[in-house]
Amino acid sequence: MVSYETVGQILSEVEKMVSGKEVCMKKVFAAMLAGGHILIEDVPGVGKTTLALAFSKAMSLSNHRMQFTPDVLPADILGFTMYDKEKGEFFYREGAIMCNLFLADEINRTSPKTQSALLEVMEERRVTVDGIGHELPEPFLVIATENPKGSAGTQLLPESQLDRFMICMSMGYPDFDSEVRIARGKSSREGVEQIRPVIDARGLIDLQCAADAVYVHESIYEYVTRLVTATRENDYIDLGVSPRGTIACVRMAKAWAYVQGRDYVLPEDVTDIFLDVTAHRIVLNTKARVAKLAPAQVLGEITEKVARPTSFIPSETENRRRRRK
Repeated sequence: MVSYETVGQILSEVEKMVSGKEVCMKKVFAAMLAGGHILIEDVPGVGKTTLALAFSKAMSLSNHRMQFTPDVLPADILGFTMYDKEKGEFFYREGAIMCNLFLADEINRTSPKTQSALLEVMEERRVTVDGIGHELPEPFLVIATENPKGSAGTQLLPESQLDRFMICMSMGYPDFDSEVRIARGKSSREGVEQIRPVIDARGLIDLQCAADAVYVHESIYEYVTRLVTATRENDYIDLGVSPRGTIACVRMAKAWAYVQGRDYVLPEDVTDIFLDVTAHRIVLNTKARVAKLAPAQVLGEITEKVARPTSFIPSETENRRRRRK
């Protein structure tokens, strides 16, 4: 039986391998509970791969890791059809994507053709090879890492692919005390053996259902919509947040509230995750670039200007209705 305590137990296990990144861990876990994919942009060596491995071990998820290089082909990810001479028929040979948690390392170093191979998989949770569809295991999540824009051998991800990621975030360097622990070897990759599985894939699905059941007041829905609309009307933004981004904001806010131990969403939950959900979905215009504004600055100004709702806690009538469900 999953509960709020289960969330704390999973995070405690992950922390055995990842030190000093509590907020980052919680947001990644919240995105998992929301059923979304995660993009982590950062310099090499800050623990992106370690974080993914730690979560897969703590939740007993099957996981595959692929290093994306210019010579990686779509068939390497999706699989391919082979001919069996003994049986006289074709059969499907699974690709690396057939797992619960797929880690795409340095996704912006591979070709656009290979990147586009992930689009259907991330959106539809299925693989199509030679016109035949193959369902992915449930749950299915992608954690992709990318090197900072402008790094050697990288290219920009298209907006259509960026929009498939629920959140995009940066881990950053650890603080001093955490790096001392890393230097002592207490956060090394070998530490994965110390992680105790808390739940299995079925348990993660149950947690996702619990997070999805978190209550959202009508005023919160309107608040999210006002924030998203403001990105489409801002003088510094050419491309605002898509409707898919609106849905992602609501789902992520519900999951973030659940990770915090609540069964209803606060306006603060929305503002806490708004930058992570929307920064990679907007395109700044020339005016913003001339003013040397970053997406975080523009979005921060939007969250300050849009009024927060004052009524958002479920009423007694709503509580009774939820209990009956």
